[in-house]
Amino acid sequence: MRRVSLLLIGALIGAGASWVATAPEFKTGGAAIAASPDTYRQLNLFGDVFERIRSDYVEEPEDSALVESAIQGMLSALDPHSSYLNQKNFRDMQVQTRGEFGGLGIEVTMEDGYVKVVTPIDDTPADRAGVMAGDLITHLDGEQVQGLTLSEAVEKMRGPVKTPIKLTIRREGVDEPVRIEVIRDIIQIRSVRSRTEDDIAYIRVTSFNEQTFEGVKAAVETLGEEIGEETLKGYVLDLRNNPGGLLDQAISVSDAFLERGEIVSTRGRDADAAQRYNARSGDLTDGKPIIVLVNGGSASASEIVAGALQDHRRATVLGTRSFGKGSVQTIIPLGSNGALRLTTARYYTPAGRSIQAKGIDPDIIVEQELPEELRGNVEPTGEASLRGHLSGEDEEERSGSSAYVPREAEDDKQLIFALDLLRGKEQHANFPPDPNKAIPN
Repeated sequence: MRRVSLLLIGALIGAGASWVATAPEFKTGGAAIAASPDTYRQLNLFGDVFERIRSDYVEEPEDSALVESAIQGMLSALDPHSSYLNQKNFRDMQVQTRGEFGGLGIEVTMEDGYVKVVTPIDDTPADRAGVMAGDLITHLDGEQVQGLTLSEAVEKMRGPVKTPIKLTIRREGVDEPVRIEVIRDIIQIRSVRSRTEDDIAYIRVTSFNEQTFEGVKAAVETLGEEIGEETLKGYVLDLRNNPGGLLDQAISVSDAFLERGEIVSTRGRDADAAQRYNARSGDLTDGKPIIVLVNGGSASASEIVAGALQDHRRATVLGTRSFGKGSVQTIIPLGSNGALRLTTARYYTPAGRSIQAKGIDPDIIVEQELPEELRGNVEPTGEASLRGHLSGEDEEERSGSSAYVPREAEDDKQLIFALDLLRGKEQHANFPPDPNKAIPN
């Protein structure tokens, strides 16, 4: 089984936490390259150091922890996205890419040592049991939450489907603790959210997991019916702060809006192993105008979609420069020992652009206005700012832009400008896209 992903930083929510996760192209092995005598001497050095630590360190170390740390150090010296995944981290990554797990259905964070419910997800066990936004979970099955990390608390809330868990909750306005029993069920991670903006279909993609293409397809169909073919002015595809995910889902989402042509190519050390992925005929939107929103938090798979639609002049990209993660990670399972996540290729847009450490430049630059309290405190982000990042090609490396997005739609300058363009209230030379205009580098 092979699976490619380009995830940068994933936030798994739904009893969720966030962690760095990349990858999957699952492989079971590859051709070994013969090592030189110098290599074996270096391995002997490693063995000598390992034995000296085991025998002389002030406290007795755990052998497996030493080996795991050594492997992690070796991989982290390559680039920020290569790493070793122990069994637990490998399972967590598989949950994220699968897009579903056994749990309660709440988005959570930590506050004052307690688990705070950001929101219960609609029609999930937590929602049906009466868990409310703002609730502070103080105990899980009678065990205090204080002292646990967020990931530890999340792990306790997840579990087999149809098993119960008792939550003790501190709720604003209620003097006594609220006790709720929730029966776990399959929770799907919603990577696609959509709504009508009067005569415009708005689709937000927050990550690329196994559910994403079907979510986009359903959103296009539902919004089209709600607005009506004659009334629908176009689509806004919001990829801001989307960290990426599965390559096959990025290809499918791009394909949903394209009739033909290359979507993306990947090239590694071996030139003969280059791969190209092409669109099949059939545009789900019937050629309606599309504006893609990106910012400094748009990375990897989301940059594939933005780059493909931009290169084919199918959509106008609006916002600020994207993150610039143009590398592919391969997940290599190691049996019962977890997995290896290794950077194996760069990806290229249809016009042959590598965006590694450069990002996607929008056709229309619209900066988001920061609130007074954030001014001077929000740093630009980007692949080029990561220590040890894989170098870009041909051009000077550039950091991405701020990843700030206002919570309220009326304060969202980028979204408002996109809506006005689609309605004809604003004019810009790059909208609609000119098929004869040179592609930005």
